[in-house]
Amino acid sequence: MSGESDLTILLASMEPVRQPGTFVFVSVPEVPAGCHPVATVQEAEGLTLVLTKQDADAHALGAGFEAAMISLTIHSALDAVGLTAAFAKALASEGISCNVIAGYFHDHLFVPVDRADEAMDALGRLAAGK
Repeated sequence: MSGESDLTILLASMEPVRQPGTFVFVSVPEVPAGCHPVATVQEAEGLTLVLTKQDADAHALGAGFEAAMISLTIHSALDAVGLTAAFAKALASEGISCNVIAGYFHDHLFVPVDRADEAMDALGRLAAGK
């Protein structure tokens, strides 16, 4: 399945859903035993893990930025053009930072946990064409 690439359909059908919990980004040499990250990114400086704050705390990993994870439920094509720019612009216009991870099926947005409701509202307006 290749996913949707039409920007009009993507925006109207993105249906953002806030995932339960608070998420953090940490850098480690390797994934600790028993740790369950939702995403990993290998960088020259170390291995970035995105995981629940609960998991980070349980493994004494520490964290600074606390984020809410908002998943766009539409299956977006990895080569779709404009979706990231559209939601980034909508969130930026509200002064909300956003870190994005594209999975095979969905885009996942990490926004400051204390701005999650505002982010959901902004994304809802974007989907409604407002």
